[in-house]
Amino acid sequence: MVLSASMSEGVEMRNDPFFFAYRQMIFIALGLFAFGVLLIVPSDFLNQMDVYLLVVGFILLLALFFPGIGYEAKGSLRWIDLGPIKIQPSEVAKLCLLVYIAGYSVRRLDEMSSTIGFLRPLVILSGFSLLIMVQPDYGTTAVICLMVMAMLFFAGISFSHFMLLIGLFIILGVIAVYAEPYRMLRLLSFMDPFDDVLGSDWQLYQSLVSFGQGGWFGLGLGNSIQKNFFLPEAHTDFIFAILAEELGLVGALLLLLTYIVLLVGIFRVSLESFKKIRPFQGYLTFGIGFLIGLQVILNLAVNLGLLPTKGLTLPFISYGGTSILIMISLVGLVVRINNENKLFN
Repeated sequence: MVLSASMSEGVEMRNDPFFFAYRQMIFIALGLFAFGVLLIVPSDFLNQMDVYLLVVGFILLLALFFPGIGYEAKGSLRWIDLGPIKIQPSEVAKLCLLVYIAGYSVRRLDEMSSTIGFLRPLVILSGFSLLIMVQPDYGTTAVICLMVMAMLFFAGISFSHFMLLIGLFIILGVIAVYAEPYRMLRLLSFMDPFDDVLGSDWQLYQSLVSFGQGGWFGLGLGNSIQKNFFLPEAHTDFIFAILAEELGLVGALLLLLTYIVLLVGIFRVSLESFKKIRPFQGYLTFGIGFLIGLQVILNLAVNLGLLPTKGLTLPFISYGGTSILIMISLVGLVVRINNENKLFN
């Protein structure tokens, strides 16, 4: 799908229709290498290293703002330039926070319902969120906040603290929308996607056209019309619309079924970990399943016009090197934990 959706963009940018597909293949290879490494690393080792991973994630986010390190594209400072490849620290931060919050939930289980047990991870989350928000990347900030909130609630914070988190999240969201005119414009476009189809509503309108053209069985792989400079970000944020146009409703539903099977498997591993009295592994796999499911839901909702447009990749499908590397690594963690569970009575 990345190859199909990015060919026109590749020719326009580098005179190479395979430009994005080649780069994606490099990161898939790196992801498979990380997958293999994580299969042989005991999950308890990650529990011991959670604070160090957190520091690494924070340093990577901070490094973006040093001259010569951060790479800016399309008005956002989200990448670290490593020559032939670029990494996105906010994607790495998701993994770091997953491991840390899972470890914290085990170490501070007795304090989770207290105010101090609630405030400690909130301070850390605030630091990460601030660094991601100023890039600016509101979509990833929202995903990370919701992921941490869900993990803390699952670990046992009080309902009043959880509702306080929800309230703070809504307030910050409203402030973020009103602080930047383009976010307000996206919100207005989402509320009426046919109001200004040649202006602010262009992207969402073209996405909906893709779904309409796809029909039941699609136009055929590679035959999308909208990817030819009609639908912006066709190979990243809006790749699901291209998939639906080329493979139709049947192809889109098969992809959703695949996600459901994957998520059911991950949550089963989480429940099995708790049954084997392995809470760190249980919290970690729950967080992984929640993160993947949340990104799928948000991406699909944006493509269908059910949520305002925001830059979020579709897990395992969208173009995005660091994203695919981290997602494959997360599945590697789940497989390792599942293998370990089989050894416990």
